[in-house]
Amino acid sequence: MAIVAVSVAPLGEGASVGDHVGAALRVLQGQDRVRYELGSMFTTLEGELPAIFDLILQMQEAVFAHGAVRVSTVIKVDERRDRDARMEDKLGRARAALGDDA
Repeated sequence: MAIVAVSVAPLGEGASVGDHVGAALRVLQGQDRVRYELGSMFTTLEGELPAIFDLILQMQEAVFAHGAVRVSTVIKVDERRDRDARMEDKLGRARAALGDDA
């Protein structure tokens, strides 16, 4: 199981790229293999790494299909093989370390 942070954005498309990013996010909405959580700077994906990499490629292609001629994709992978890793578990441990029960 892997948790992956991904950011897919066009380059050279002006200051606002929300429509292009929306095209990438629609790829995630249209699938059920990978859990995801939208963030302000990155989208966090959770699932099997091959499925995640396939989705990232589809997200990038969606931005190109939306009219971008250059796309920048940033990926950060956290893969554990000793136990399942879940997004909410990582957040819970961080909050517990801060003494925050919320």
